[in-house]
Amino acid sequence: MKLSRYFLPTLREDPADAQVLSHKLMLRSGMIHPTCHGIYSWLPLGLKVLAKLERIIADEQDKAGCHRILMPTIQPATLWRDSGRYDDYGKEMLRIKDRHGRDMLYSPTHEEVATDIMRQFLKSYKQMPLNVYQIGWKFRDEIRPRFGVMRGREFLMKDGYSFDVTKDAAVAAYKKVVISYLKTFERMGLKAIPIRADSGAIGGDLSHEFHVVADTGESEIFYDCEYDALSANTMSFDDIERIYSAADDKHDPANCQIPTEKLRTARGIEVGHVFYFGTKYSKAMGLSVVGRDGEAIFPEMGSYGIGVSRLVAAIIEANHDKNGIVWPASVAPFKFGIITASWQDPSIVDIAEDLYQKMITRNVEVVYDDREERAGVKFADMDLIGIPFQIVLGAKCNDGIFEWKDRRTGERMDLTLEALFNKVDENDDCKNFVKR
Repeated sequence: MKLSRYFLPTLREDPADAQVLSHKLMLRSGMIHPTCHGIYSWLPLGLKVLAKLERIIADEQDKAGCHRILMPTIQPATLWRDSGRYDDYGKEMLRIKDRHGRDMLYSPTHEEVATDIMRQFLKSYKQMPLNVYQIGWKFRDEIRPRFGVMRGREFLMKDGYSFDVTKDAAVAAYKKVVISYLKTFERMGLKAIPIRADSGAIGGDLSHEFHVVADTGESEIFYDCEYDALSANTMSFDDIERIYSAADDKHDPANCQIPTEKLRTARGIEVGHVFYFGTKYSKAMGLSVVGRDGEAIFPEMGSYGIGVSRLVAAIIEANHDKNGIVWPASVAPFKFGIITASWQDPSIVDIAEDLYQKMITRNVEVVYDDREERAGVKFADMDLIGIPFQIVLGAKCNDGIFEWKDRRTGERMDLTLEALFNKVDENDDCKNFVKR
């Protein structure tokens, strides 16, 4: 993509109404635009990041044996009356009527719709276990939307729903999703701490929140330093149960058994929440199937959420410096950037154009700043939008030398064209994505 033809409305100054750093940087980098209070339009750069997150989430859910579906954003109130939640949910639910006067709502969550689908099609225990998920938009009418997409009213969410024959099978499904979530966040370059949580309006007696560690997090969390050394690819649910973690409202210093030297405190941003709630919805909504012995049984259920649009802000809160966003390479809108030190030097421009075309031919995710702007403006914008690896073409490129810059470390090195492409291949895992 050439920046001269890309819709990237960057801002030089922090917007006056933006309170947290991620909100400021998302507005400044042209990722989002406020449509009204707590509701945002996603512009090309922001939408590319959302797509990257969706792709990673879907890949890990598919590996865990889940099936992707898409449910409607508008739901009939009858489903929520069936479950008993319509009057209990509160003012966060946006209640509306259609042209025939029927009560409808803009979905804050989809337990009812998912259960309704299954009560139409699940007939036998042989059809389970079953786990379905979607990535779609939801609406909760927050009384005080703030912090940009961190706590907006409309948001993109991954939500999944599991259906099992027995409680043991349902808890096993729950544990499997928890591990898949840890792998998902790790692939996004995030450290996520799973913490036992209350179930709230969803219900149930087993629940975990996932908190991303960031200096500007909303909540204080406490956890064993052992989490720092564990990888999601080797961690088990037993590890999660064994290793201490707690949010500030659950942490009891007087009864905490973790030695002081092992206890870590940090700020956390909640980016996921999972629940096991048994037969709460299947019983209320009449979802029963024929069991192994011919008796009617109610499937055991769980639900699993990730705040996808919220994740964008959380990643920025955890990955930034004084110059802008520092994207982890796996979620960056573009992985590589080409900058010409002078747009007025025809030889540099020709070499940059040739390099850009070579990278496009190799299916490399690259953005080329071909604008007729000063070098300082280009460098500032490339850092602001957080491109992980930047290739600078100055006078040395006439001698076949290109400057490579690592956005995160600030490391710079001069490379020949061959060495440059070796470096690109070394840092480009997009081609390998489908092979994982």
